[in-house]
Amino acid sequence: MLLRLLLLLILAPGREQSREAPKAVLLLDPPWSTTFKGQRVTLICKDFYSQVQGDTYWYYVGKALKKKGKSTEITDSGDYRCKSNESSISDAVHVEFSSDALILQAPYPVFEGDNIDLRCKEKEETKMSEKKYYKNGRQLYIYDNKDCISLTSVHRDHDSGTYYCSAKPGYFRWTVNTKSLRLQVQELFPHPKLIANSSRPIEGNPVTLTCETQLSPQRPNVQIQFCFFRSNQVLKPGCSSSPQLQISAMWTENSGPYWCEARAVSHIRKESLRIWISVRRVRVSDVNLEVQPSGGQLVEGEMLVLICSVARGTGNITFSWHREGAVSLGKKTQRSLLTELRVPNVKVQDAGRYYCTANNGYGPLLSRRRTVTVRVPVSPPILTLRAPRAQAVVGDILEFHCEAPRGSAPIWYQFYHENVILWNSSAPSGGGASFNLSLTAEHSGSYSCEADNGLGTQHSHRLSLNVIGLSTTNTSRPFRTDPQEPTHSEPLAQMELQPVYNNVNPEKSTLIYSQVWSFQRTQQNAASSTSLDREGKEPSTLYSEVKKIDQNKCTEPGGSAHEDAAEYENLPHAQQPQNTSP
Repeated sequence: MLLRLLLLLILAPGREQSREAPKAVLLLDPPWSTTFKGQRVTLICKDFYSQVQGDTYWYYVGKALKKKGKSTEITDSGDYRCKSNESSISDAVHVEFSSDALILQAPYPVFEGDNIDLRCKEKEETKMSEKKYYKNGRQLYIYDNKDCISLTSVHRDHDSGTYYCSAKPGYFRWTVNTKSLRLQVQELFPHPKLIANSSRPIEGNPVTLTCETQLSPQRPNVQIQFCFFRSNQVLKPGCSSSPQLQISAMWTENSGPYWCEARAVSHIRKESLRIWISVRRVRVSDVNLEVQPSGGQLVEGEMLVLICSVARGTGNITFSWHREGAVSLGKKTQRSLLTELRVPNVKVQDAGRYYCTANNGYGPLLSRRRTVTVRVPVSPPILTLRAPRAQAVVGDILEFHCEAPRGSAPIWYQFYHENVILWNSSAPSGGGASFNLSLTAEHSGSYSCEADNGLGTQHSHRLSLNVIGLSTTNTSRPFRTDPQEPTHSEPLAQMELQPVYNNVNPEKSTLIYSQVWSFQRTQQNAASSTSLDREGKEPSTLYSEVKKIDQNKCTEPGGSAHEDAAEYENLPHAQQPQNTSP
């Protein structure tokens, strides 16, 4: 028995539907709900929600009629209803067939925004005058003595009510009133409902607003415009025929009350209730600093790019960049998860540890430190030769020193003799490199050096060296730079250890002088110059007596001339002998 009951419930008509079918609509032709007895009215049953053709069922005062067509003619007063296979039963429509001499006719149905006519009509054989119209017991004076009055763009609240009219038959003085007629203005569409796909969206995410309403199927050609508002401000792009509005990104300042309005061209406007949308902000997290070039190793003059980013975070984010021990390098505020700061033409002082911060209102978060190094290419090195005497002699120990005044360590140095590598060495901590060489006659020639720290090779000027034997007398310059290149020497304080020589022998003199140094006196070396030199205004040349030769003594075969202990005397440039030895 229980199983049979369950089967009946499952197979019962309409149980497969999740909701009730829409109602059928009953229309009149002609549209007057009141007419004179003896006339006919055609009832039409409409199903606006289904395209399926099927039987129509008619009902009169609650009883089913045997008629099945979509329309039927009637001559009797009463309430009529209809339905189809795809619709539920319609609302009841009262049709009055009156035997009175005067009736008030109104169309059915009447919707908001319609333009309608009310007719105060007498029977054909009766002539009446002084027609007057009344609404809810009050006379409508502007419509006196008219067979028909027109109401434009009717409204439910303003035009719904009880109407009747009065008139005087012929020349009689009494007045005839019609029966009251209830005019019910139906909704063109109900108040809309605003729906948001999210009432608590995350900042930066889109939101879709839908203004839901339903236009009456009996007025399918009416155009409806939809407008969306936050507080009292209309949202862009303004009103349109679309019931949806897509907001591409919501921000915290967009939180607030939202509502929509549906508008018909007939000036019918209806508002929805307010809904509150609260936009949630996500705090920034996982702040990261990226350095370009990758690894943070730059060459002086290049551009440093600092990219600050966050893994999460919404709204306006303030990014700032810092170097330890320095003031803030820059700041940017924008709605983005990353941004960059460019530091053009970096210098050595730009090296250090960098970090960035990000803040969207919850306090700044710091990134990890990134080390930035700035390397300097080497400048052209200076080659210096240091000898124990004025003239380089076979067997002397000559010191070669090459040093780049500027450049990041480590620096690799190579020494060349006649373009052949003579020696190489590195300076792990910067500075120069040196080596000693025991001279032979073959060591005469040109010398140079080069420096390289991986950022480019730089070459020194060339120096020429003349090495003589012990029994050879040579008054020419033993150390000479390339005639097209300037001489690079060390400061004045080192002159006695590494002179650049040029032998001079005054005529009829037992003294041999050597030009030790030529320099332009500056503030730096003025303090160490001689008193005679400090009085001069021209570039000074210092001479020192280095030998005294006894003319009565002969040079022993295979040996050198006897020398007395050298006595030094500095002479100003003006006392330079006029003649020099060849």
